[in-house]
Order: sequence, then C-alpha cells, then structure tokens
Amino acid sequence: MTGTTTGAVSGTGAGRRRRRRLLAGVLIAATLVLGAGLYWAQPWKLWQNSTVNEALPTASTAPAPGSARPGAAPAPGPRTIAQGSLISHEHSTTGTVKLIRLPDGSRTLRLENLDTSSGPDLRVWLTDAPVKEGADGWFVFDDGKYVSLGKLKGNKGDQNYEIPADVNLTEYSSVTIWCDRFNVSFGAAALQAA
Repeated sequence: MTGTTTGAVSGTGAGRRRRRRLLAGVLIAATLVLGAGLYWAQPWKLWQNSTVNEALPTASTAPAPGSARPGAAPAPGPRTIAQGSLISHEHSTTGTVKLIRLPDGSRTLRLENLDTSSGPDLRVWLTDAPVKEGADGWFVFDDGKYVSLGKLKGNKGDQNYEIPADVNLTEYSSVTIWCDRFNVSFGAAALQAA
C-alpha cells in the first residue's frame, strides 16, 4: 500500500511540473506574439507628433556672370500648377496640397498646414484614383497607378517632396497620405489645375 501511495504522489508532482512548463511556454509564446504585433502596428505613433516646416524650394535664378542684360525681366518664381484640399479618411487630416513648378523646370509637391495623425510607414503618393468621402475612399489608392514620393517627413507643418522628372503629371489626379503598413489612406486631396 505504501508503494502505491508514493507512486500517486510522485505522479501528481510530475503532472504539476508538466503543467507549469506548459504554462511557461504558453506565456513566453504569447509575449513574443504580443511584442511582434506591437512592433508591427506601432500604436504609440498615433500619439507622437513631428512638425516639419520647410520653406518652398527655389532654384537658382541668378544669371551667369556677364549674361545679365540691362532692362531684362527677372526670371519667374515658383508657379502653382495644381492644388487641392486634404480630406480625412482613416484619420482626421487637413491641409493643402500644391504641385509647384520651379523656375528651373523641376516640380515639387508641397503640403501646407498639414495636420494628421502619425502612424507606421506613412508615404506621400501621387495617384490616379478618385478621392471619395468616408470609408469608401480609404482603400482605393493602390488599385490603379501611383508613384510614391517618399516617406511622410512629419505629420504636421509644411513640407516638400521632389517629383521625379519622368513623372507625367497629366496621369495623376490626386494625392494621398498612405499608410503602407495597413494599406489605408489617412487623407487625400483631388488635384485641380491652378
């Protein structure tokens, strides 16, 4: 009888150890999954603000030495060729978008008075998609043609994005602040000729 009682007690102790190891393994796995999920989603960025205030770029308009003619008109300054107002999509977003031609012929996309949430992997895209109000407009911008002008420099302020020389602006009708991580628009603007 004594041998049977000892076997039952030692069997119960081994069962407890197995349950503890299993529980520890589950806790470690859950911690790793939670950590990876937090790293991927980066929810803390929604409460972090980054303000960028860049001046409008200007190309050198100074004449070459000896080429100035008396009475010649100065070179024209930057010219807005299209613009639009940002509307909110996934996150409250306001500001103005301008496509600007600089005196040297280069083009810049300018965000003025931008105010949106920060988020993981935000990009500035020129797109051919129509800008739609509400949730209907959140996911349309990667369905057609788009060109990324780079990562959003800050979620507030004035900022400039160079438009590559080979981009044909007639093929694009809108701009979006696109979250590449979640494939959703934070806000967008339809472009109208200025």
